Amino acid sequence: MSLVLLCPGQGGQHPAMFERVRGNPLAQPVLDLAGELLGTPVEQIAADATRFRNALAQPLVCTAALAHWAALRNALPAITAVAGYSAGELAAHAVAGSFDTATCLRLARKRARLMDAATPDDAGLLAVIGLDDVRIARLCAAHGIFLAIVNGPDHVVLGGGRSALEAASAEAAASGARVVSLPVCVPAHTPLLTVAAQGFEDLLHSVALRAPRLRLLAGIDGRLVGDVERVVATLSAQIAQPLQWQTVLQQAVERGGRVFLELGPGAALSRRARELHPQLEARSVEDFQTLEGVQEWVDRACARA
Repeated sequence: MSLVLLCPGQGGQHPAMFERVRGNPLAQPVLDLAGELLGTPVEQIAADATRFRNALAQPLVCTAALAHWAALRNALPAITAVAGYSAGELAAHAVAGSFDTATCLRLARKRARLMDAATPDDAGLLAVIGLDDVRIARLCAAHGIFLAIVNGPDHVVLGGGRSALEAASAEAAASGARVVSLPVCVPAHTPLLTVAAQGFEDLLHSVALRAPRLRLLAGIDGRLVGDVERVVATLSAQIAQPLQWQTVLQQAVERGGRVFLELGPGAALSRRARELHPQLEARSVEDFQTLEGVQEWVDRACARA
């Protein structure tokens, strides 16, 4: 076993994100279920600029990951581990068996609503690439913003109010960093969303949960989630605590992962896996035109691993 599945968070939505799975007899029920929940076909939402609204983006990215999983799961080899990035951690739990697809999509919608309700006016996320952790800490302290995600040794995401992020962006750029404002309107994974994290924990206590059947790595620390108590604790905590994605990838490698498949949308997670661990085989479903192409690549990569 060497295959690791990665479920991305929001930011990579695009109009063609469901092309590979539309009409697939295993995936279409997932698309239909999401369309019923959202009141609009997901392909129509993906084609509109509203796809970046938090309330739509979170269920949309979970739908994409789970539709691809439904279409591919019977053709894939045994799974070494599963991990999800931000909202994608919900999809990872559905893949691992903590809850079913319908529950995942409902949770994604409710998670988004809780986060929207707790978000201060005009807030968001900023990627900063090229500064070490000491300078990042100083930047956060100087501008009243927070570390949200650690993607690598010099690649982080910061969260806070837009004006503060703009000031921090200017300072970081002047120091030689590359900065990118992300298409996310909530300061996810920061203390600003503590109330949302508490609300989501309460919600999870009311849901029928199971211990994951597959090895699942938590976004906040990269450690295994082996029981229902930790399912609740990690999924709620990550709303208001930083994601340690670099650690997640390292733990996946240490546990035997050699082939990484990102379930889409986007290809940021597979690209980051290759950057941090050049020895890995890592691709996204979006690197391929067809599901058959994905399957053939996975078979070849696992045979080489």
